[in-house]
Amino acid sequence: MKRRIIMTMITGLLLLSGCSDPGITQNTNISSEQTSSTTGTTSTKPDTSNPSASNTNKKYPTDDLNIARVPVELVKAVDGDTISVKYEGKTEKVRFLLVDTPETSHPRLGVQPFGPEAKAFTKDIVEKAKKLELEFDIGPNRDKYSRLLAYVYADGKMVQELLLEQGLARVAYIYQPNVRYVDKFNDLQSISRKKAIGIWSVENYAQDDGFHPEEQESQSSSTSDTTAKTEQPSNVCNIKGNISSKGDKIYHTPESPYYEKTTPEQWFCSETEAKQAGFRAPR
Repeated sequence: MKRRIIMTMITGLLLLSGCSDPGITQNTNISSEQTSSTTGTTSTKPDTSNPSASNTNKKYPTDDLNIARVPVELVKAVDGDTISVKYEGKTEKVRFLLVDTPETSHPRLGVQPFGPEAKAFTKDIVEKAKKLELEFDIGPNRDKYSRLLAYVYADGKMVQELLLEQGLARVAYIYQPNVRYVDKFNDLQSISRKKAIGIWSVENYAQDDGFHPEEQESQSSSTSDTTAKTEQPSNVCNIKGNISSKGDKIYHTPESPYYEKTTPEQWFCSETEAKQAGFRAPR
């Protein structure tokens, strides 16, 4: 009897021991699934180790606009910020929206510093372009002088942006609602100003109310004492040779509207002599 009882107890202990193994395996599997789940969550998390990577090129809301442009035929470049075109069968002047360049033929202001450079830059772009187009904003497309107001494209590139990048124009005449690209224009202007190129190479020349040639004059006179200039050899040799900030060699005769304001690097006795030295007449 005792043997039967002992055998029964041993058998029961063996059965209990065999049933405990699946429980251990199940717990191990649960732990493995939780680890796998945690690892998966970590691997799909966005990488923020380089937050500036997506800001290499600044994007603007206007970059993806698909606005119709009007093809036109160039008649001539009038100024840095004005051209003449054939539009709807008529010859029309087009004033570039949101920018202003120094004058070259203003009845009161005359020729301003960097005006000839801005005009030459625009003239070169629009004359070489195979396709010239206008883009109008949502507001009035004419100013008080009946000129067309538009963004001008030469072979797909906006001329306003190119002028701002070269430091040959300032952002100006901001009138709602014709302000589509003003944010981008302001940023381009800021970059040129920091580089101190073009109109920004002369401190306080370009201001909110326009251009101030007197600032260039005062700075030129303040440096003339410390910069060696060629003395005028005689009364006959009265043609001034000047080298602009862009490296352009330009000569000025006494009849030039900019003659008195020009500080010469070299004097010439004739226009022929100036041309032979690589100088050109002002445009």
